[in-house]
Amino acid sequence: MAKSSRPIDETRFGRACLPVGRVRGDLKGIPMKIAVTGKGGVGKTTVSALLSHIYAKEGKQVIAVDADPDANLAAALGISRQDIQHVKPIAELTELIEERTGAKPGTTGGIFKINPRVDDIPEGFGFRIENITLLIMGKSRSAASGCYCPEHALLRRLLKHLIVERDEIVIVDMEAGIEHLTRGTAEGVDAFIVVVEPGQRSIQTALAVKDLARGLGVKRVFVISNKVRKEEDITFLKDELIDLEFLGAISFNDSIMESDIQGRPPWQASDQTLNEALRIKSTLESLL
Repeated sequence: MAKSSRPIDETRFGRACLPVGRVRGDLKGIPMKIAVTGKGGVGKTTVSALLSHIYAKEGKQVIAVDADPDANLAAALGISRQDIQHVKPIAELTELIEERTGAKPGTTGGIFKINPRVDDIPEGFGFRIENITLLIMGKSRSAASGCYCPEHALLRRLLKHLIVERDEIVIVDMEAGIEHLTRGTAEGVDAFIVVVEPGQRSIQTALAVKDLARGLGVKRVFVISNKVRKEEDITFLKDELIDLEFLGAISFNDSIMESDIQGRPPWQASDQTLNEALRIKSTLESLL
């Protein structure tokens, strides 16, 4: 995939998006909002990148959100290491956070806006690569200790705006803790996908995520099995995760591992993996 010659200018603000009245049930007219999560290392970032690429190749506008503190989505999308250095996490944009919330990042216990303006952030601070706009959320230091701080408020409001109010396809690569989601945001997600691999630790994480998601009002949680080597792996995962909806499997592929080392996106490394992702997308859309 060709990349843009430069990131979107951080010094300007883009146009505000128009409010969108979203009605569920008609996917032809409604952009998909997809959250992808799972245990670290299972391949959720690969899945997020593949889905972003597939929708973008269809001519749809995609916002790909890296909401995992261990941010790797840029590389999976084929963005060069040099360009990645220009993509600053939203949580580290101190001047923006103070301007929008009225408080300096890292402060706790004071007064700040919990509903700041965020509608211009994708255009103003994203990295554009063909039909995909990448946003890296980053992680607020105070949020890690359980405090509610200005940057945490901005990140939560931004994620709600992307999922509930935007009219692009939105794909969010999340950590298993799904800490940025609130009930109002989670209820706007069309597909909450947990990526699993054959193994008990991955299954335990999937079950924990399912409980967290349903506690936020998510009614349907889907599963993609990754790094599958044989049919028995799929049977094992289906038996262990019987109350989750199975979307499909992605085979273990050495080419995907090598592409990560080489800095190439997964769809360039393996036609088989891309075709498996295409079938998963088709299954997902048929179920919604």
